[in-house]
Amino acid sequence: MQAKAKEVLYMEQAAKKAKMGSDLTQGPIMKGLLVFAIPIVLTNLVQQLYSMVDLIVVGQFVGNTGTVGVNTGGEIADLVSPVAMGFSTEGQIYIAQLFGAGQEQKIKKTVGTLLTFMIAVSCVLAAATILFNRPILELLNCPAEAMGQASSYMVITALGFPFIFGYNAVCGILRGMGESKKPLYFILVAAAINIVMDIFLVTVIPLEAAGTAIATTLSQLGSFAAAFFFMCRNKERFDFEMKVSYFKMDRDILGVLVKLGIPQVVRSLLVRVSMLWVNASANSFGMTVSATNSVGNKLQKFLEVFVQGVDTASASMVGQNLGAKKTERAGKVTLCTLAATLTCAAFTCALCWLIPHHIFRLFTKEADVIEMGVTFLHIFTVHFIVSAIIGAFQAMVTGCGFVELGFAIGILDGVVCKIGLGWLFMTVFGLGYEGLWWGVACSRILPCLICIAYYVSGKWKTRRLLTE
Repeated sequence: MQAKAKEVLYMEQAAKKAKMGSDLTQGPIMKGLLVFAIPIVLTNLVQQLYSMVDLIVVGQFVGNTGTVGVNTGGEIADLVSPVAMGFSTEGQIYIAQLFGAGQEQKIKKTVGTLLTFMIAVSCVLAAATILFNRPILELLNCPAEAMGQASSYMVITALGFPFIFGYNAVCGILRGMGESKKPLYFILVAAAINIVMDIFLVTVIPLEAAGTAIATTLSQLGSFAAAFFFMCRNKERFDFEMKVSYFKMDRDILGVLVKLGIPQVVRSLLVRVSMLWVNASANSFGMTVSATNSVGNKLQKFLEVFVQGVDTASASMVGQNLGAKKTERAGKVTLCTLAATLTCAAFTCALCWLIPHHIFRLFTKEADVIEMGVTFLHIFTVHFIVSAIIGAFQAMVTGCGFVELGFAIGILDGVVCKIGLGWLFMTVFGLGYEGLWWGVACSRILPCLICIAYYVSGKWKTRRLLTE
């Protein structure tokens, strides 16, 4: 009788675990890709929307000094986020390949190792940011009139780094298993907290940039708390255990995550470092160019959320199919991704040419910033198209675990192209701040050609998997 009860309990637990995630190796490719991608797109969209609320509220109620303070003070948070996303993405790909190969016990060890490692890294980064915030802002050429607000924003948002890393870790775990809906629920919690607190702390209690920073940090705490609560409540679906031994890092798995993650993080950091150079250069042209660049950066991220969401979904789908030894299907996933991202890029470019004034007017009342913003959006249509193309093929590079190529792309995109082309257009061709924006817009062309060449070569079909 007791044996029978144990068997029933085991079957119930197995059934619950079976509900976690989706098998992305079966069914129509385009439909499966879009169904998996839409919650990721919505998650990114909500994240960008509540981030843009910060800029809108500060721009409307504090003015240009608040706008520049939030943008410049948020540079390190923007630099740290790719680190969190880099390790979570590689954890996602490793888990996706393990999921496709059916290695459940190794998934359990990977979850505990990933969570512990990411929280530890975040604490180190938070401490460094708080200690060196003023020297960092001076390196960024932060205007003197915005220095106080930028410093407050940077220090307060640094306290939220562990929540950013924890949230991204859980989302990477879920997406690797083919589950993309739950992260959307987590970010909705963050958005609700951020919007309410933003309005309260900036308009009701005039804390200016510091109020926006507090709202952002509380929202990050909310999203991480929701994600961690979900794991605790559904622990049998992850084989999750709330005890110290579960969070012990497995040396072999940590080695895989670090080997995969560091090139991805370096790639992302190089892109962000180059953007720090771009933003610092824009700041040197004065408040109007600085404010235009600040708003433009937010708009660029917002207008690319669909492309990035589909690319994230594609990488997991490629990883699962390669793990299941379905290479031809993995190749078709890339082509379906390209069709989806190019469609979105065409729509984005149309908006930039048809209603550029209306788009910029959402963020500022300054007529000269709005007029300059039209030029910014026109130039960046090149960036939107190239990003749509490279994203599809880079998802294959990420999904197959080719970290060396990802690293090379990072150096080209982040250093050689962005800084090199920006300097060339700005100084040699004498285009000034417009040359700076042209350099960013054209920076992904060469990396894009390399990713296409790798896909066409077919070498990803015979590449050794992470699970082997």
